[in-house]
Amino acid sequence: MQPNLLNPVQRMRTVHLLNQHSPLVHCMTNDVVQTFTANVLLALGASPAMVIDAGEAAQFSAIANALLINVGTLTVPRAQAMRAAVESANRADTPWTLDPVAVGALTLRHEFCRDLLALHPAAIRGNASEIMALAGVSAGGRGVDTTDTAAEALPAAELLARESGAIVAVTGEVDYITDGQRTLAVEGGDPLMTRVVGTGCALSAVVAASCALPGDRLEHVAAACALMKLAGQRAACGRGPGSFVPAFLDALYAMKAEVNV
Repeated sequence: MQPNLLNPVQRMRTVHLLNQHSPLVHCMTNDVVQTFTANVLLALGASPAMVIDAGEAAQFSAIANALLINVGTLTVPRAQAMRAAVESANRADTPWTLDPVAVGALTLRHEFCRDLLALHPAAIRGNASEIMALAGVSAGGRGVDTTDTAAEALPAAELLARESGAIVAVTGEVDYITDGQRTLAVEGGDPLMTRVVGTGCALSAVVAASCALPGDRLEHVAAACALMKLAGQRAACGRGPGSFVPAFLDALYAMKAEVNV
């Protein structure tokens, strides 16, 4: 079945709800992107927190509105803290999102992410090779770099969504967001987004925030993808990677005015 394009009205509705609810997002993310991730969430009206210690992480995930698990700089102690946070989030009915960075390429993170699927993520966001590897489908890829297209990974994303119960977002030139039955497509973005560290990881944090909102989770996750692509388009005009980041944050922040928030 041909995916439907996301209605722009839904993107605006999600922006409004992010500001209205200001979800507190517990980001257990990689060391490279913490500041950028926090700033992206703040620009959209969400509230970020980075709590890593195993004891504190389990305590905090129970009071946050959403949890992000990003395995970009995974270690064994951090995996233990992440698992404790996920288990605590599940007991508190807090939705959590998995970003399986470079899964399939390295054993520790591959086995850890596969194990986490049994703990019922609300959403999974990754590039084509990551989603295919997580679904158990043969994939290419070099670490965080995909050699597969999002369209090629869509059947694996649909399979993964059905098996895990999660909304799965496979991102690329076109993003595909699926619950295993319904699929939405999001076009746009700019190639410059791939020349700046952290845009994908920050997107996963916005996906996590969107999972805390009332309404159709599939549409909210697709809207999160659309927000980031649109901001990337607006920020990239005539710029290089050095000036892109502040322009990107400004573009996200300006979206609030478009919905009179």
